[in-house]
Amino acid sequence: MVTIGRILAAGASAPGRELDANRGGHIQDTATGRNMQIGMIGLGRMGANMARRLLKAGHECRVHDLDPGAVARLRDEGAPGANSLRELVQALAPPRALWLMVPAAAVDHTLAQLLPLLSEGDTVIDGGNSHYRDDIRRAAQLSARGLHYLDVGTSGGVWGLENGYCLMIGGETSVAARLEPIFAALAPGAGASKSGTSAGTTTGTTATRGYLHCGASGAGHFVKMVHNGIEYGLMSAYAEGLNLLSHAHAGASDRVGDAETAPLAQPEDYRYDFDIAAIAELWRHGSVVRSWLLDLIADALSRDAALEGFAGRVSDSGEGRWTVQAGIDTSVPMPVLSAALFQRFASRGEDDFANRLLSAMRSEFGGHAETPGGPS
Repeated sequence: MVTIGRILAAGASAPGRELDANRGGHIQDTATGRNMQIGMIGLGRMGANMARRLLKAGHECRVHDLDPGAVARLRDEGAPGANSLRELVQALAPPRALWLMVPAAAVDHTLAQLLPLLSEGDTVIDGGNSHYRDDIRRAAQLSARGLHYLDVGTSGGVWGLENGYCLMIGGETSVAARLEPIFAALAPGAGASKSGTSAGTTTGTTATRGYLHCGASGAGHFVKMVHNGIEYGLMSAYAEGLNLLSHAHAGASDRVGDAETAPLAQPEDYRYDFDIAAIAELWRHGSVVRSWLLDLIADALSRDAALEGFAGRVSDSGEGRWTVQAGIDTSVPMPVLSAALFQRFASRGEDDFANRLLSAMRSEFGGHAETPGGPS
């Protein structure tokens, strides 16, 4: 049976104004048509494809990863590889730009190894999912050494190579401006939106091309944090709705009739056998709820209508928690996003003790026995 957990498991100048590109070092203005140079550290699912996208755009992207095999694969595709951070830094001409695509927990360790190798004026970009408060701290740490730090929330997942990445940039405006050609190469570009609506007042900003300088240090990851919190809510809404459709045949079979099972009112009204995959596909065409997430849902259901390839244990990587915490700190009500986060906890069995305790209390005060397997 399709469940919510399985659906979730199947399914990232002044702020908002055009960046004024500034030529410097090997980071060239897009108008010059010359190649740019950057180092990519971390060649996982996203880092490797970002390097490929930069190579495809004609830029020089040197790469490093703890896995020699990952470096070798990119080297075979034209990216000069480095076996160590020192080798990578020495191969880049100052002022250098190095983009980190490593887990948030590994950023400080990576920086500890990287910073002694850098020179004044170099820039480190964290494109992972760090907490924005860590960005504020790191920016100050690097500034004291004459270095620059940008935090770039990066959304696009495994499809970014083909579709481009949405980039939410935080840090010094002048540094973001100098590196704009990098962002432009990674972003989807103008006309990539398929929403069918006008950009309105955002027309003329880089937002219409898929990248935006959002503000001072931490701003990029703050915006990405909220983006991911919203993503949790959207995914849960789709999962709950499609789960209800999958249960719309509840009246077609006999239900247990006993003191422990609430009867289904008017079972004759719940005898629909919906083709969930077909409905997901239907909604993609002209519906108000069409979206890229719905595209992915329809694709997943077309391959595995019952989602039998998923156990329904849904992970959370931190951004949903941070979003809810920011809502608490700022007294912003977030009933949808918090419920979506807690739903993920429940999908991993974190509510198991609570459920057992509920059964225990019912047994204690009323002698109620658990129904094996629950009602159908």
